[in-house]
Amino acid sequence: MKPILYTFRRCPYAIRARLAIEYAGIDVDQREIELKNKPQPMLDVSPKGTVPVLILKDGTVIDESLDIMCWAINIHDPADWLHCKLPSSLILENDGDFKKHLDHYKYADRFPEHPVEYYRDQAELFLRKLEQLLLRNQYLAGDQPTLVDYAILPFIRQFSLVDKQWFDQAPYPAVRQWLDNHLQGELFTSVMIKQPIYEQ
Repeated sequence: MKPILYTFRRCPYAIRARLAIEYAGIDVDQREIELKNKPQPMLDVSPKGTVPVLILKDGTVIDESLDIMCWAINIHDPADWLHCKLPSSLILENDGDFKKHLDHYKYADRFPEHPVEYYRDQAELFLRKLEQLLLRNQYLAGDQPTLVDYAILPFIRQFSLVDKQWFDQAPYPAVRQWLDNHLQGELFTSVMIKQPIYEQ
């Protein structure tokens, strides 16, 4: 019996969980779900109904993406992802204010209080911080990728896809290079392969 991972291909939280699991070389039973038709076995162990959800062989349930990343990396960390000079506050900022502004930017029609440019401007505050870090180093915490890069990567990818034409000419060349390097890498491409929908 392998650990079971409930996931959704495009969800940034699920992507970063899959990245860590793949990186650590852990074999899991990956179950791709439809968000409109969530499987009951997943809801039984994690009633909040969000992905990712990891069920370990002993029945332990981990349903927070960062916790799944840390679980996987603590089992096997071949490239020393946990050797990170940056405080976890960068991930907290990504998951907090940036994700809120990203959601408003992506779904601006649901938030008519402000134009789409307003929400993008708010999200750019975080991108400027990343740009400054990446102008100094190839990765966010230095010259090698760490947990911080892979925890934040899926959300910057999502931001870039909202308006690709704008992003491609925006004043963040270091962020674009960092993103492109990851998106073209073997690790990322391996976790984005389409999987059949899990049938209960």
